[in-house]
Amino acid sequence: MNKTFNLLFYVKKAKINSIGECPIYLRITIDGKISEISTKRTVKSSKWNSAMQKVSGSSEECRSLNFYLKTFEQKVYDTYHELIRDKETVTCETLKNKLVGRGEFSRTLIPIFQDHNDRMEKLIDKEFAQGTLTRYKTCLKHTKDFLKWKYCVTDIEIKKIDYAFLNDFEFFLRTEKSCNNNSAVKYIKNFGKIIRICLANGWMERDPFMNYHSKFNEVTRMFLNEKEIEVLFTKDFKNERLSLVRDIFLFSCFTGLAYIDTQKLTLQNINLGLDGSQWIYTKRQKTKTTSNIPLLPQTEKIIEKYKNHPVCLNSGKLLPILSNQKMNAYLKEIADLCGINKELTYHIARHTFATTVTLSNGVSIESVSKMLGHKSIKTTQHYAKILDKKVSEDMSSLRNILKEKKF
Repeated sequence: MNKTFNLLFYVKKAKINSIGECPIYLRITIDGKISEISTKRTVKSSKWNSAMQKVSGSSEECRSLNFYLKTFEQKVYDTYHELIRDKETVTCETLKNKLVGRGEFSRTLIPIFQDHNDRMEKLIDKEFAQGTLTRYKTCLKHTKDFLKWKYCVTDIEIKKIDYAFLNDFEFFLRTEKSCNNNSAVKYIKNFGKIIRICLANGWMERDPFMNYHSKFNEVTRMFLNEKEIEVLFTKDFKNERLSLVRDIFLFSCFTGLAYIDTQKLTLQNINLGLDGSQWIYTKRQKTKTTSNIPLLPQTEKIIEKYKNHPVCLNSGKLLPILSNQKMNAYLKEIADLCGINKELTYHIARHTFATTVTLSNGVSIESVSKMLGHKSIKTTQHYAKILDKKVSEDMSSLRNILKEKKF
C-alpha cells in the first residue's frame, strides 16, 4: 500500500533566542500524521524564505546552512526508503526514532568526508600537496557512487560502516571503477583516514578496519643504466627544446629530485655544505621532509649553462623547467631519438639517481634515503631489491653463456 510522505522546513518564530534567531524545524507528514524534528540550526526570520524552504543570501554562512539543510533532508529521505526496504513499520514515530539518537542528529559519512576535504583544501602548499587533495576528492566521488550502487542511498550512518562495507567497497573499486590492486588499496587507505577521524571523535564504537587486510603489489620501477645515461649526455640535439628537456631530466638523475621539487628550486636553495662544496637544501613537496644533496659536477654544469636563461632571470628559478606534461611528451621523443627502449617519464630520473647513480656506485642506503627525503629507509630498500633482481638476471644470463663453454 502506497504511503503519502512529505517534508517541510519551517522556522518557529515563537522560539526566538537572545540574538534574534529562530530554530529551524523539519515537519514530517506520513499518511496525514505529522511529527517534527529539530535541525539544531537557527536563522533570523527575515532571512528565511518560506516558499523555497531555505535561507536567502549568497554569503558563505548562508550557503553552508543551506547545504546542511539539504543534507539533512536527503538523510530523512534515505532513512524513509531504508525502512521500506527493510520492511519495517513506517510511521512518523519510527522514522523519527531512526533519525534521532540520544536527542542528536545521527552522524553520516558524506558530510564528514566533505568537511575533511574542505579543510585539506585550505592547507594546500602548507601541509598538503594538490595531488593529495585530488586523490581524496576522487575517493569521495567513488564513495558516493558506491553508496548508490550498493545501497541505493546518497549517504550512510557512520555506525553502519563495518567489515562487510569495506570488502564491498574494495570489490566495487576493482570491478565498477576498474582500479588495479594498488589503486584500490590506496583509495581504501584514504577512506581509512575518514574512519580514524570518526573514531578519534568518539562517533564510532568499533573500528571496521580491525580485521581488514590489504597489501600493495610490488611495482617494478624503471630506471636508466649507465649506457643509457651516457647516450643522453652525448646526444647532439638540433632542437633547442629537446636539449633543454634532456638537461633538466639529467639534473634530476644526479640529484634525485622529483619534478615538483626541481620546479621550485631557486638560487637560495644552493648553499655551501659542511665539506665546503655546494649543496641543494630543500624540502620535498610530497612529504615535507628535508633533502640535502651535494651537487655533482654534472649538475653544476647544467646550473651554469642556464643561469642566464631569460626564464631564470625573470622568475628567479634555478632552471627553466617546462610543465610536467610537456616534459614527459618531449622525453618520449628523446627516448626514440636516443634508441632507449623504455617509456621515459620525468620520475624515472629519481629512480635512476637511487639505483644507477648512487647505490650501484657504493653510496650507503642511509645516505641515499636522506638525499631522497624518504621518511622511512624501508622505502629506499625497494631500490636495493631492484638492484639485487638485476644482479640475479645478469648472473642467470651468464650461467647460460657459460653452459656453452668447454671449460
